[in-house]
Amino acid sequence: MARLSKTTLFKDVPQRSETPMDKTTRAAKEILDHEKEVREGKTDRLRKARLAHEAATPSEPPKKATRKKPAAKADK
Repeated sequence: MARLSKTTLFKDVPQRSETPMDKTTRAAKEILDHEKEVREGKTDRLRKARLAHEAATPSEPPKKATRKKPAAKADK
């Protein structure tokens, strides 16, 4: 049996060159990740503003919805 060492046990995997499709995929993922960060930042900022606004305004109980009564039919 062959003697095991770092050089014989783990073989170096040659680096594969990046194909044009890989470049496009990587660029698209970077753009989407950046947009996600921006969107989450905006959501957090707006949530904090909404919570601060709700805390500053006195809470009023919601008004009960009223239905209009149907008009009475006129006799002919």
